[in-house]
Amino acid sequence: MTLRVIEGGLTDGRSMGLLILGAAEIATLSGGLRAGANQDQPELLSSDPGGGPEDDAAPIVATWEDRIVAVGPRALVERSLEAQDLPLARFARIDAEGGTITPGLIDAHTHLLFAGSRENELRLRQAGAGYLEILAAGGGILSTVRATRAASLDELLAHGRRWLEEMLSHGVTTIEAKSGYGLDLPTELRLLEAAFTLGREGPIDVLPTWLGAHAVPEEFRRRRDPAEAFTRHLLEEQLPGIAAQGRARFADVFCEDGVFTPDQSRRILLAAEAFGMRPRLHADELAPSGGAELAAEIGALSADHLARPSDAGIDALAAAAGTDRPVVATLLPATTWFLMADHYAPARTLIDRGVPLAIGSDFNPGTSPTANLPLVMTVACLQLKLTPAEALAAVTINAAHALGLGDEIGSIEAGKLADLTIWRVPSHTQIPYWPAAGLVRTVIKRGRPVYQRA
Repeated sequence: MTLRVIEGGLTDGRSMGLLILGAAEIATLSGGLRAGANQDQPELLSSDPGGGPEDDAAPIVATWEDRIVAVGPRALVERSLEAQDLPLARFARIDAEGGTITPGLIDAHTHLLFAGSRENELRLRQAGAGYLEILAAGGGILSTVRATRAASLDELLAHGRRWLEEMLSHGVTTIEAKSGYGLDLPTELRLLEAAFTLGREGPIDVLPTWLGAHAVPEEFRRRRDPAEAFTRHLLEEQLPGIAAQGRARFADVFCEDGVFTPDQSRRILLAAEAFGMRPRLHADELAPSGGAELAAEIGALSADHLARPSDAGIDALAAAAGTDRPVVATLLPATTWFLMADHYAPARTLIDRGVPLAIGSDFNPGTSPTANLPLVMTVACLQLKLTPAEALAAVTINAAHALGLGDEIGSIEAGKLADLTIWRVPSHTQIPYWPAAGLVRTVIKRGRPVYQRA
């Protein structure tokens, strides 16, 4: 890896910190969870067009070990470092070369680990087949389950590393990764172990979610009430094993007509929460199913998809936004786009009602096979009508809160982890403007450069 280091900086083992200079713009996203009109406020620090990296007023970011220690005009930052007894000689210096610095991107909804692929479903959807119709015929999730059950831990790890490398190249530093393509205990444990191992390897932090209630597996479909029989299995047999393993940070349920009811979802999520797994929810993707209402009722960290919430569901999320347990609406517009649906999540209504919005890739083999989170930002701007600043907040500070990590990541503020992305464009407004372009220059994870574009 080759970084352009400004003369005078140190890059040997004595360098404990980084000074990132030469940015045209720093979008700090400081100030906490964004909602309403505040989601359109990225908190910008901009340089003088006539200045340069050595300009005293130019904005810079300083990191020490794994934390951000200062951000602001260069002269003020350097005085702050001296006051903290952090000698400037111990900082390596990176030139952003007129680019933009943002927090590292956070993908708050992925299905990272699976085996096989489902490109045949594209033709089925073009012929008019619906999501639940494909699932009922043994395709969709169930097709991936068959392939994933046959995959070894090593195969899953190799697959995960491939796609994490892709995500890193697009500026992502933290993801949530769901299980759910096993549906039986051995495979679910293997998926969660793989996610945990990949997070420990780094550089991307991988946060495992148990999604045992992703679909009703084929072996339960001949029961009198398949979804209820599988729900009892999850509660009595699978969940205790998942809890004993201790890898899952969150629990999720696909609450949807034809999958799991709100009552079944509530029982699963509350039981998982008693084991320490914070609740998340697939809600109202295909029809108003009561998922948004349930998410607000149980204080879920996030309600995801929300392509078709009811008016009551939006009311419930808006009411929760005014409490100390707001539910982040995590929208997945690339899924709606790839499914060729004509109805997207009501993002502008949610913002107008004060509901905090995140967006995620929903990376998976069937309905959103993209690991490019900036491309998802583009789709959010074009189809959900988000502004570029709203989309950036949705993949940084609000995504951090959707993962319960708003105090640690998601903004460029002193004390937070030094997860940063340097972009090859002079403004955050250009990140979603160039669809699928490779705009990332450098990714810094916990104060260490981990990706540099050749």
